[in-house]
Amino acid sequence: MKILLATDLYVPAVNGVVTSTISLKQALENLGHEVRVLTLAEEGYVDPMRNIYAVSSLNMNKVYPGARVKLFKDRSVLKDIIFWEPELIHTQSEFSTFRMAKYIAQYLNIPIVHTYHTIYEDYTHYFSPSEKTGKKIVSMLTKKLLEDAEAVIAPTKKVQRLLVDYEVSQPISVIPTGIQLEKFKDSFSEEDLLKIRDHYHIPRDAFLLLSLGRLGKEKNIEELLFFLSLLKLDVYFLIVGDGPNKHHLTEYTKELGLEDRVVFTGMINPDKISIYYQAADLFVSASSSETQGLTYIEALASGLPALCRSDEAIENVVVDGQTGFQYHSFKEFEACLYFLMNNHEAYQQMTTAAREVAFEYFSSAGFGKQVEAIYRKAVETYYTKQMIQNY
Repeated sequence: MKILLATDLYVPAVNGVVTSTISLKQALENLGHEVRVLTLAEEGYVDPMRNIYAVSSLNMNKVYPGARVKLFKDRSVLKDIIFWEPELIHTQSEFSTFRMAKYIAQYLNIPIVHTYHTIYEDYTHYFSPSEKTGKKIVSMLTKKLLEDAEAVIAPTKKVQRLLVDYEVSQPISVIPTGIQLEKFKDSFSEEDLLKIRDHYHIPRDAFLLLSLGRLGKEKNIEELLFFLSLLKLDVYFLIVGDGPNKHHLTEYTKELGLEDRVVFTGMINPDKISIYYQAADLFVSASSSETQGLTYIEALASGLPALCRSDEAIENVVVDGQTGFQYHSFKEFEACLYFLMNNHEAYQQMTTAAREVAFEYFSSAGFGKQVEAIYRKAVETYYTKQMIQNY
């Protein structure tokens, strides 16, 4: 089958959607499908070696590092795609490339399958002063947009329930995103891990917390910083990533007097992320805006237990007492952290369990097969509808 994946963000950008798209492309190719990617870039290009169609677009770094937007269609690129004649388009974003995908799909008379990655309700503070109004807008726009999809994929039941609340009428299948975890299998030498700590002036014997991902308000990193200021435990905090909330977070760190124990690395090359996971002792997150928590899974695959704010999106990822803990309050956070720092045997058991859970349930192997089944059903139902309409 010829499959076009459409996504506003792709390499070298780093986020959950990019990770999911890369994993899906590889999984589908392993199943024998011909897969190409439509995405945005500073200047348009076609890369036949990597099967990428990149459309020139405007920089939107103030919204998100690497983010881009296209206001008009790039007819030359779309013409190349139409000439290739994909049989199905799988959209990963709701904006620029979705509009282009809709145009291609209508021209070629082929179905669209869409994965709803982002819970926009958690981002309404960026465009609406009223949370209630913002959520209503998101609900209406989502329902309208997904009318152009033949089928919808939700990474978790949490997202599926949300779409049902939006009264989305398309069939919704829950398929956890498979991740290419191979790069997290190998263990780095102790010397290499200590070099990371030395580089950021973190004591070699310190208990090190790690947060990795977008620095946005919805990630709630302020809570982790505040908790750290209340702790009487000697811990350090490495914050990997960038985003619109970075300046505020650095200023807040100073206000709390944590400059000596908190390090902001900025964006890190995706190929080097695995060593940062292994250099730390515990993955932490206070976010409640996750759709699946891909960084949580990467952390577990690296043998790093997680301590995260309770969220139904990660109920099968961060399992209390097995791969880490989910907390509801500072007291729980403190108690769990103290337990992990002072129970070496239990901690080692969690590092082993973390790896086992990640590779058994969240590798990309079965991901492609599940998505492939959705494609085949979507194609069948789409053309059945076409026959009925034309009868």
